[in-house]
Amino acid sequence: MDRTVIAYVIYLAVSIGLTVWVARTLSRNGRVFLSDVLHGNEKLADAVNHLLVVGFYLVNLGFVALYLSDDETITNARGIFEALSTKLGVVLLVLGVMHLGNVYVLNKIRRRGLMEREQVPPVPPQGWVAPTAGA
Repeated sequence: MDRTVIAYVIYLAVSIGLTVWVARTLSRNGRVFLSDVLHGNEKLADAVNHLLVVGFYLVNLGFVALYLSDDETITNARGIFEALSTKLGVVLLVLGVMHLGNVYVLNKIRRRGLMEREQVPPVPPQGWVAPTAGA
């Protein structure tokens, strides 16, 4: 089998494995965060979480597929490692940027919700009380 094909197979296996692992980790651990952002609405948090995971898969697997081709022919084992390190490094960077982008957007939404909660008084006003003479 051609060494270039071997490198492609290893690249696809590792990239897809990393993408699935990161998506599952983000989905599992991000659910609590989404629930807080969405004020405890569990059903909406699950729906948003699922949509984020689908988008994450589409973007990352699309990038992995587009980044698969290589113009150079790999002639030895060293070439396999060099090609894989470059390709997998870029995939890991893209996964990290996607994760940070998701966290940034969700944090902005969460902060906006916290600001809205702080502007509402905890108890609605019941009326006016005149100040006492001794105060």
